Parts: sequence; C-alpha cells; structure tokens
Amino acid sequence: MKLLVADKFEERALEELKHLGLELVYEPEVSPEALGQKLAGVGILIVRTKQVTASAIEAGAQLHLIVRAGPGTAGIDVPAASARGIYVAACPGKNAIAVAELTMALIAAIDRRIPDAVAQLRLGRWERTELARAEGLFGKTIGLAGFGAVAREVALRAKAFGMNIVAHGRSLTPQRAAEHGVAHARNLEELASRSQIFSVHLPLTSNTRGAIDKSVLDALPEGSIVINTARPEVVDYAALAAAVESRKLRVGLDVFPEEPGSGSAQFESPLFQLDGVVYGTPHIGASTKQAEHALAAETVRIVRSFVRTGDVPNCVNVCATSPARYQMVVRSLDKVGVLANVLGVVKRHGLNIEELSSTIFEGATAACTKMRVTGRPSEACVQEIKAFAEVLHVDVVALPNMA
Repeated sequence: MKLLVADKFEERALEELKHLGLELVYEPEVSPEALGQKLAGVGILIVRTKQVTASAIEAGAQLHLIVRAGPGTAGIDVPAASARGIYVAACPGKNAIAVAELTMALIAAIDRRIPDAVAQLRLGRWERTELARAEGLFGKTIGLAGFGAVAREVALRAKAFGMNIVAHGRSLTPQRAAEHGVAHARNLEELASRSQIFSVHLPLTSNTRGAIDKSVLDALPEGSIVINTARPEVVDYAALAAAVESRKLRVGLDVFPEEPGSGSAQFESPLFQLDGVVYGTPHIGASTKQAEHALAAETVRIVRSFVRTGDVPNCVNVCATSPARYQMVVRSLDKVGVLANVLGVVKRHGLNIEELSSTIFEGATAACTKMRVTGRPSEACVQEIKAFAEVLHVDVVALPNMA
C-alpha cells in the first residue's frame, strides 16, 4: 500500500512508517491545489496543516485513511471523506502540554510586561520604575473557557502558581469540575465575571464560533488578561479590540484571523495598533520538539493499527450510534460459499447490513458471523438461512436503542 506524507514530518517517524512495509512517498511541499494529483494509487494520507478538499478526496480513488498529525481535523473535508467510506483520524491531546506552556508564558509575560522590558533594554533604557508595577499571579482567578486536554494542563500549571481556577465546558459538570479541583461556571458570561485572567480553550464548532463575544468580554473585570491559544474563530476580534480600549483588557494571542500560514510572511493585525498591552506569537503554541515527537508517534500508532488490524484509533467519522436495531447471529461450518449464500438471502429479503464480523474457532471447522441489520429479519428469512446444510444455528437478537 502506498502512503503519502504531505506535510513536514519527523524523520524518525518516517523510518518507522517504512518498516510497516508501506511504499512511502514524502512530499511536504505539495500545495493543497496539487494534492489531488498526488493521490493516485495512495491508500493512506498523512497531513498536518495542509488542506484536504473534497476534490482532492474525490481524486483519491484508492484512499482508505486520512490522518491529521494534530489534535483535530481542521482543513480536512470530513463529510466528503465519510461519503466515500474513508476513515479520518486525528491525534488529540498530544500537543496539549506545549499549548499549555505557551498559555502560561503569555500570562506571565503580560503580568510582568516582559516583552516591553526587553525592548527598552535593547534601546539602552533602564525603565525600572515604569515596569516594576506587576500585580502578580498568586491568588488570582483564572477562568478556562473549555475544559479539554489543553485546559486541564493549564489548570495543573495554574495551581502551581497558586491561582484559583474556574472553568466552563460543554460537558463539564459541577461534579467533574470538583474531581479536577476547579470551580464550575454555568456559562461563559458567568465565567468571565469571575475571572481576572480569561483563557480560551474551545474547539471550533458551529456552537463555539464567535462564542467569546461582546457580552462575554463586557462581563470581565476591567484590566483583566485575555488569552487565546485555541482558534481565532471562537473569539470576536473586533469586540476584543474595542474591549482593549474601553475596558483596558490586556491580551495575549497565538491565533489570528487570516493567518498567512507557515514560513515567513508579512502580517498585520489592528490589535497591535492599539494603545494597550497586546502581545502575540505567530501560531506556535503546539510547535515544540516534544509536541512534534508526540504527534508523530501517535500518527505512526494509528497507521500501524490500521495496517496490522484494520482498526483506526481516534477515528472521527464512524457512527457513534449504529442505525442497526437487530443482530443476526449465524453459526456455521467454515466452508467456501457459506457466507455468500447467507448474504444472498439477506439481500433478497431487503435487509441492509450496517456491521458484519466473523469469528473462526480453533481448528477452522466452525465460524460465527454477526450481522447488525436495520430491520427485524422475518421468519421466512431465518428459515431460508437455516435450510443451508452448512448452517448450524441462527439467532435474532434485538439491540438496545442507544440513540
């Protein structure tokens, strides 16, 4: 099977992929527009930041699996992959520590105005009086918008700073918050009102796009610190710019609207023209050697599992709840054509098989095939299958409705 790595990837991980017996093609510089042309004959595609469009997926007729060496599937047209029966997997949580470290670094830099102090020293100026007015972080309350892997790592580090922690997340309950040693906020406005430092760790979904809006920012105490190392789309940056001026917010950002991408490029943001404390980094939160190694290792694990067992860890586009409502269990002799005969009967009776698995018993004499189907097999269907001489027994079991 051919594997295409279409983004920069750790050399040691590339060697591990070669040892899986795959035909490895490494083209990290291929453009998103040209990606489709490179997918002919490719069974597995690995990307990191590269966009994988519907047209590229359409061109990959032999594509079985797309792996993003990152925490989500941003840039991959997952519905297009699902429509063609292509697995899509990601590497959640593997860069969480790196992003959490940058989050804490931005908080400390804002509180102590470290970039300003460095800039003044480089100009030959000793501005101790002006720059020695930090409030300090001990005893401050940090609000975490979202409580996924990154936010939990931030919470651990904030505790070491002696900070109080309050969090809000879609699936975060008061009980679960207490288990993690953090306070619980019912919504983002309440979270903001209780926070002197407000750190955004929301994934981008239809529900979180623009979630940090004017109402949330207006709930922050004046002079609060706002950090975004998550996604630019979850924050209303126009409202944030207004709040920097009106509410004296101090801001640290690693993500921006309309980023130029990797490499060196000209970049301007209206936020840096404001008369306030606004610090930023060029989307480097996940970019540490430790994080790159963890992401590469997880990517190799996913590919290895798929190649050796057919299982795809961290798959994001397989139905969590099957539409199947009944399971037909067929015990039979392990002979050529038995399963084909059974499937022919199922087809004639208009049943759609959602899942199928077979187990071969020791000695390779007997087999057990389990078929999950959407409708209840009729008695006529069951009797027709039982009539085959090689079939030992047939059972129909109602499945619990997990929807």
